[in-house]
Amino acid sequence: MTTTQPADTARSAPATRSAPDRLLAVLAAFDHAHTALSLSDISRRAGLTLTTAHRLAGALTEWGALERDASGVYHVGLRLWEIAALAPRGLALRQLALPYLEDLYESTHENVQLAVRDGTEVVYTEWISGRSAVGVHIRVGARWPLHATGVGLTLLAHGDPDFQEAYCAGPLASFTPYTITDPVRLRRVLAEVRRTGVAVSSRQITDDALSVAAPVRGPGGAVVAAVSVVVPQADAQVPALIPAVRLAARGISRASGWLPDQ
Repeated sequence: MTTTQPADTARSAPATRSAPDRLLAVLAAFDHAHTALSLSDISRRAGLTLTTAHRLAGALTEWGALERDASGVYHVGLRLWEIAALAPRGLALRQLALPYLEDLYESTHENVQLAVRDGTEVVYTEWISGRSAVGVHIRVGARWPLHATGVGLTLLAHGDPDFQEAYCAGPLASFTPYTITDPVRLRRVLAEVRRTGVAVSSRQITDDALSVAAPVRGPGGAVVAAVSVVVPQADAQVPALIPAVRLAARGISRASGWLPDQ
């Protein structure tokens, strides 16, 4: 089984950038594929001179956003985790959702996921791995294009119509022969997601996995997240999974303050 990960390219930037832009470029140099960087790595990936990278990395280390080990390699610091924990769609949502995610896992013993939308991507905020479940290329903080996952299709289907149209008209990345890359087909799939209240995504990122996802609503009824279960495509029992995923999504929605009568 093979899959194509989002491309890793060195950060590039205009010749003149503001101080905040340069500072953020240092932080953006880190990702899941690059969790430990030397100063020269930071300089290259952030598109900064070595002198500027050294100065900014030093300031971020002093503040706690970065940590430097004995070998001189930099890592993301705990201070960023403390700040990130304040995000309402991050740790707070995870804490509300976790009991329902655990129930969903106990009823399926498969991979269970919680995700939110960030621009044109889905970001995973929680993941419970099944002991003998299908392998997935997901971890907390991972990002994938919206059209390629069940949670992403759910979030896209309930997004602003203008945003949906712009997304469908844009380039649609392909990861397997089954990934939806036709705008007309994607629009039909999104309409079906809205009609049924669930998204079924089969072999979109890997050729052996299927996910069933449902929307999580906030206090005003807007969709703020999505929950899903990922199972082996070959023996997926979709009709049996749908009620379980819907129940978990409804429980998280109620815990988040959503009232069905609104």
